Amino acid sequence: MEAVTWRAAFQAEVVPRLDAGPHSRPERVLHDLDGARSAVLPAEFATAGRILWEGLRRATPAVEEADAILGLDAGGIVPALAVSLASGLPYKLAWKVRVPLPGTVHFVEGHANRPDVFAYGIAPGNSYVLVDDEVTTGVTLANLAQALFRHGARPVAVACLAEDTRYRAREAVEELGLPLFSLTRVGGRG
Repeated sequence: MEAVTWRAAFQAEVVPRLDAGPHSRPERVLHDLDGARSAVLPAEFATAGRILWEGLRRATPAVEEADAILGLDAGGIVPALAVSLASGLPYKLAWKVRVPLPGTVHFVEGHANRPDVFAYGIAPGNSYVLVDDEVTTGVTLANLAQALFRHGARPVAVACLAEDTRYRAREAVEELGLPLFSLTRVGGRG
């Protein structure tokens, strides 16, 4: 799937991380919906969710049959909520907190200082649209997708606000048979 820049003023950029640990990436993708540079208007939040959902539906009709949106801890919360509101699908969030809940799916965000991530209440046979704020290498989302498959659940597509094209994330995600839809691309390649 192609990235869509939904308005000329939407900004996403790669910036250095001043607190990068030994296992974390030395940079971060910032975008207008993360609230870092300025407050986000509710209409911008709603528009991003609608554009992501409509793009997913056009390119991957199977998303309409998904059981839930599954967002990743921290950065993926905002776009997961936006897509949930636009689609009417319930959302679930994967957290970097381990608790004793049923249906636990564990996966790794390898470039993070705290790499262990857990999705709870994952039902075998259910299908999920995976959502994050940015995709750089695609490894975290690929790890999540593989963990869902092992659990008997089915990821059907991936959506993100910003796709960093420097590290071939699209290829890593699409190798698993998952289409990737992004609002915009950064990084100069692709």
